[in-house]
Amino acid sequence: MVTQKHLEKILERLEQAETLDGLQTASVTLRDTLDVGHIAYHWVDSAGDQYGCGTYSIAWQERYLDKNYLRIDPVVIGCYQRFHPVDWKRLDWSSKAARAFLSESIEYGLGNQGYSVPIRGPNGQFALFSVNHSCSDEAWADFTELHRRDLILIAHYFNEKALEFEPERTPEQSQALSPREVDALTLLAIGYSRAQVANTLAISEHTLRVYIESARFKLGALNTTHAVARALSRGLIVV
Repeated sequence: MVTQKHLEKILERLEQAETLDGLQTASVTLRDTLDVGHIAYHWVDSAGDQYGCGTYSIAWQERYLDKNYLRIDPVVIGCYQRFHPVDWKRLDWSSKAARAFLSESIEYGLGNQGYSVPIRGPNGQFALFSVNHSCSDEAWADFTELHRRDLILIAHYFNEKALEFEPERTPEQSQALSPREVDALTLLAIGYSRAQVANTLAISEHTLRVYIESARFKLGALNTTHAVARALSRGLIVV
């Protein structure tokens, strides 16, 4: 299990990265911390250029690029149509090409389970942060439920750092909090529990978590308390 201490150490490692090699090192650390088969960050820009980092074998990375599997990869195709994290089993593997791709990826050392977080950045940038492993469906469901929030946060930190390394890229402007994100953080700041916040806003606790995670990312916060503190200090919420 990733504790808050583990998470802060991983994010600190990402913050200190000055090159893609630094992201690669962070990928290995995260893989070992989560005790999974692979971690991968995959970037595709508006021109179709791609690069990334992760723990897939060099042989598989070269095979993927050589065969231009970007065209048929159900993970890339499926996640490009989504905005929320998705388990690979929910994607479309029905075509002959997709099934052959899956079989070959397993031959190259990928696991039978996967979970990806789609990310959209400035200037048409699209990226994926993926966790891959070999285990039963039940064990994987437990893992993704336990780590979902942390994976979303880490995914966006990976992408934020990767954007710094892209040449001639215009820095992304600071993102404003949405009205719902402001409402949620304000109520949390005055001491409401999550259940009370959800009830007050007439939304589910799941939807509330989405708002909080989004606000955390926009504020560059490590946790909810940190997000509230940053929002207060910047005058984004008033208590």
